[in-house]
Amino acid sequence: MTDEQLRVTPRLARVLMSEEAVYGLILVSGMIVVSGSIVGTSANALITTAVTVVVFFIAHVYAGTLGRLAMTDGKAGLGESLLASARHSLGLLVASVPPLLILLLGTTDLIDDTLAIWLALIVNTVMLGALGWIAVAAWSTHWASRLLGGVITAAFGGILIALKAIIHH
Repeated sequence: MTDEQLRVTPRLARVLMSEEAVYGLILVSGMIVVSGSIVGTSANALITTAVTVVVFFIAHVYAGTLGRLAMTDGKAGLGESLLASARHSLGLLVASVPPLLILLLGTTDLIDDTLAIWLALIVNTVMLGALGWIAVAAWSTHWASRLLGGVITAAFGGILIALKAIIHH
């Protein structure tokens, strides 16, 4: 599928196809596993995960700003460096929205807490697989390469799901 078929704007595609988006999904999965295992409520998982994502985003922006300023001997300017770093790190926030929305559904009792936690982990894994497939599709037309890219990327989420299963039982 192309970006046009998925109705993804070029700007959103750049944000989602970043290492920060993949990293953000893995971070969210890890936080859901840990926070959902401690108390087991979607509210706890939502709050813990959302706060952690925001802190990591701010840390990425801060570190990126310092790095840009250091690389340019301060010539890039603080504002320009901060904005560039925030744009670069945006995938971390954007990718976390779907699983956080699922956890929010669990807090409103529209779906069961346990189902919300598991569904958020599954959606993360599917998103990781899709990002891996699409990233490889950008440079390879071979379906086997795309499949391998998707499977490897999804495996990060799969490992965390397995960890959740082990911790939960």
